[in-house]
Amino acid sequence: MKDENLVRCGWCSASDLYKKYHDEEWGVPVYDDPTLFEFLILETFQAGLSWITILNKRENFRNAFDHFDYKKIANYSEDKIEGLLQDTGIVRNKLKVRSAVTNAQAFMKVQEEFGSFSNYIWKFTNGKPINNNPKTLKDVPATTPLSDEISKDLKKRGFKFVGSTVIYAHMQATGMVNDHIEDCWTKTK
Repeated sequence: MKDENLVRCGWCSASDLYKKYHDEEWGVPVYDDPTLFEFLILETFQAGLSWITILNKRENFRNAFDHFDYKKIANYSEDKIEGLLQDTGIVRNKLKVRSAVTNAQAFMKVQEEFGSFSNYIWKFTNGKPINNNPKTLKDVPATTPLSDEISKDLKKRGFKFVGSTVIYAHMQATGMVNDHIEDCWTKTK
């Protein structure tokens, strides 16, 4: 089947990059800590912005934040933070940049407590994706009681920029929930 004939979730039609992300990553279960951390950082930077804005800057973020190495990020100096705030390739929001450092530190504390961040985050779904089977995009929520619960727990653990909407987007991105619409070709993968 040719790419242009594929039925996809309507939000990803804006660009080839968006389609590639939709087809290969969104809703695919992620269990490794480095990728979970990458999506956590990207989703926190997305707060108040569109995902395509972040997706278009993803490689810049990857380079600016040492390929999302949370051990390095947790120890960023003020000079490194100031450098990030001057980097036009990323979103230069002081609170979000500083939250990346705070979140890296909190991420490692969760790893210490649970053995991995993956063990922690996936315990909320008993280690399995939730298949919501929405008929249309209108049926896809921005938050759920579960994202509220995870958000609250992460905040209690010291994470920043992890409101329920950000967490639900993280859950979608990392396959904790599968919100591909009923007619989407990925349902049959």
